[in-house]
Amino acid sequence: MKIDNSIKKTTAATVKAKQKDSATGSAKTDSGVAASVNVNVSPQMQALSSMVSASNVFDASKVEEIKAAIAEGHFQVDAEKVADSLLDTTRELIQSAKVKP
Repeated sequence: MKIDNSIKKTTAATVKAKQKDSATGSAKTDSGVAASVNVNVSPQMQALSSMVSASNVFDASKVEEIKAAIAEGHFQVDAEKVADSLLDTTRELIQSAKVKP
């Protein structure tokens, strides 16, 4: 049985060209003309995006404070707090696994 090798192989140059086109937000058609790509974002995603950008995900000054404490050797981990948080997370995961059908 002969294997049909008629599938066009993608070269590294073709891959790079496609990556470049996708980075610029345009796509080339078979005729080589650039086509625009429209993306619609749902209202839920827009709301989520605005909430994330409006709230600070982390406190940069607190991060710098912790980094300095680690560098100076003064940072101490509260093992009891870490263990409590780990147990809480485990309980939440078990509960969510029980709820799913």
